[in-house]
Amino acid sequence: MVFGATGNTGRRVLAQGVNRGHEMTAFVRNPEKLYEQQGERIAGQVRVIAKDIMDPESVYEALSQQDAAILAAGYASQGEEFVRIVDNIVSQCENNTRFSGRVWVMGGAGLLDIPYTGLIGNRLPGFPPMYQTHDRNLERLRQTKLDWSVMCPGTMVESADVPSSVRLHVSTDILPVPVPETIKDFSEAEVAGHLFSRLKELDVAYEDVANCMLDHLELAGPFKGKRVGLAYRSELPVS
Repeated sequence: MVFGATGNTGRRVLAQGVNRGHEMTAFVRNPEKLYEQQGERIAGQVRVIAKDIMDPESVYEALSQQDAAILAAGYASQGEEFVRIVDNIVSQCENNTRFSGRVWVMGGAGLLDIPYTGLIGNRLPGFPPMYQTHDRNLERLRQTKLDWSVMCPGTMVESADVPSSVRLHVSTDILPVPVPETIKDFSEAEVAGHLFSRLKELDVAYEDVANCMLDHLELAGPFKGKRVGLAYRSELPVS
């Protein structure tokens, strides 16, 4: 099941899931928008639930007989509303004994550990405070016994903007780009400046984010209870 299935990430998850042969369910506010985005070939193979994502009963019923929930609804700038959306869905996953599967929640690269520092980006000087809603969602997940993961991409871009000479690198809990050990001697402001100068390295295609989550829907997989980072690394030969 995809919550927020007409958003930039959710619609990619939905389409890729159908193309892989999964039985997909879309929880949306506007089913007409889904049909406009996906066309009949994809939308015609999807079970569509058009209800209020903040209504516990509606979310509870939608989760029945589902074996995975991908939370692509909401965004950090919604503040408290975003936190309530995630809490409601996670709570109904916990409450519904007919839901037996994985939970993926969207976060951001600022949730990942910065090697050698004991810091995460969201709590550094200059990082927008709104992204701390992701921190609160992570804390909510850490209180549950569900099999969960948090996807933590940087800026998501169109796949056409990704060079063909790179491959996807996946990390767990830490930034997916190399960081010099000398960063441990930096002030927090200097750490923030270093990360800001390298944000472009964390750009990743929506489709790669979607595919990574769909690749890991099994229970007790390698990303259980983990934050997952994505970045590209060059495959060009060294001259």
